[in-house]
Amino acid sequence: MQFASIFVVLFTIATAVAMLARRLKMPYTVALVLTGIVLGSVHVFSPPHLTKELLYAIFLPGLVFEAAFHLEARAFKRNARAIVALAVPGVAVAIGATAAILDVAAHVLPFIGGFRFVHALVFGALIAATDPIAVVAMFKSLGAPKRLGVLVEGESLLNDGTAIVFFTMALGFLSGKSLSAPAATLDFVRIVGMGALIGAAVAFASALAIQQVDDAMIEITITTIAAYGSFAAAEQFHFSGVIATVVAGIVLGSYAHGKAMSPSTRVAVETFWEYVAFALNSVVFLLIGFQVRIESLFASWKTILVAYAAVTLGRAFVVAIVTALLARTRERLPWKWSAVMTWGGLRGALSMVLALALPRDFTQREGIITITFGVVLLSLLVQGLTMAPLLRRLDVLGHRKGSEEYERLNATRRAAVAALESLGAMVRSGRVHEHVAAPIREDYEKVVQRTDQAMHTCGLEDSELMQQEARGLRRALLVVEKDALRDEHRRGLVAEDVIERLLRDVDARAAELGQTAEPDDDPA
Repeated sequence: MQFASIFVVLFTIATAVAMLARRLKMPYTVALVLTGIVLGSVHVFSPPHLTKELLYAIFLPGLVFEAAFHLEARAFKRNARAIVALAVPGVAVAIGATAAILDVAAHVLPFIGGFRFVHALVFGALIAATDPIAVVAMFKSLGAPKRLGVLVEGESLLNDGTAIVFFTMALGFLSGKSLSAPAATLDFVRIVGMGALIGAAVAFASALAIQQVDDAMIEITITTIAAYGSFAAAEQFHFSGVIATVVAGIVLGSYAHGKAMSPSTRVAVETFWEYVAFALNSVVFLLIGFQVRIESLFASWKTILVAYAAVTLGRAFVVAIVTALLARTRERLPWKWSAVMTWGGLRGALSMVLALALPRDFTQREGIITITFGVVLLSLLVQGLTMAPLLRRLDVLGHRKGSEEYERLNATRRAAVAALESLGAMVRSGRVHEHVAAPIREDYEKVVQRTDQAMHTCGLEDSELMQQEARGLRRALLVVEKDALRDEHRRGLVAEDVIERLLRDVDARAAELGQTAEPDDDPA
């Protein structure tokens, strides 16, 4: 079968699986992997192998950029300490913990033969990156707290890059390269820091170019150049391409998306990248399934279970440490969220590709590849299929369950109100005549009236929904208070000691609501 025909077949299969997964309410990525395993076992056709070159050239830049582009910079910044702690030192600790557990198991369990600490260290590095695609999609569909999704997705964006850097450093160390702890730290900072600088430079250059045009097709092309260009430029100079693309996506998503693009262009760009993510995810998770060899996994099932336990325990250890360290800060994590984040640390294509990228002469190469594939498969199936029941069991969804229709109506109402405000500004500025605007204003006002009535009948009288709405409004107003106080301080109208007391008072009132004041919860 020709290369082009293979991709047509892959997309056809992915479309059918997507339709079936939606009907069965099953995580889409899990369904793709299972389909790939079935088709690969019967050898219907030979798909392209999921190589490092293929992942780096096509899949990784697009997937990373799309996630970063849609991640709100303000939300990322508010949770930066938690995300960075999990994705940088957390990855290092997880690698060490996984390697230590496996090393002990290799000395105790006779069926893990020939597996030394150096092999466990390499395995810990290549399995460290998390893949939250299925989990984040589930969060959105079930109505999990938005901040929880930001934490899981933000961590994954960064730990892809840090895991690759640690993996490369581990291979270099094992090949005989002498590297002290200070030198390793400096090397890590250089690779990640320069990658971030390249990503920022590409993003700002792209934003300036976008400001010069008002053509959706050209602006989509510029974002594509930024996504793949930042990755390629950083990798060319042996820096972190993933980090470069993450920074480029966040900068363009927050700056160019809000200031340089027209509303119609924003819609076109978002639609384009949502499709790109769907297409790339469809192919990559199908290819994961095709790469799995069931007979090899069955032959090493005991070792795979031990490795899976080591990875999960290492993840739990890191999340517990970060949760404890943040307990007295505004980024504190509820213990239920810690359990969800531990179980939500699924592994994906990157780990498999890094395993396949091991040198041919690396001892235990085939064993590590088999174990990696097994752990990835277990994490996708076991954790992916049990995440929704876990969320319900822990009551993480809170009172948002069953309120989808209310939320849809509320969002529709807010959009109509925003359109009315924009229309009013156009009339006041003279850009639009009143007689043209009048019938359009009437249409939007009818939308507001209809949604008000529908919201009232679908649950506004429900005390739980009213309490939820009130809590969101109070948190939003507390954010306004804090912004006003900081503005007063910047203008020199309030002394330093006074402003600190006032801000602590606002934080105390936010804590009484059960969360810190987060603009994410802004209902207005």
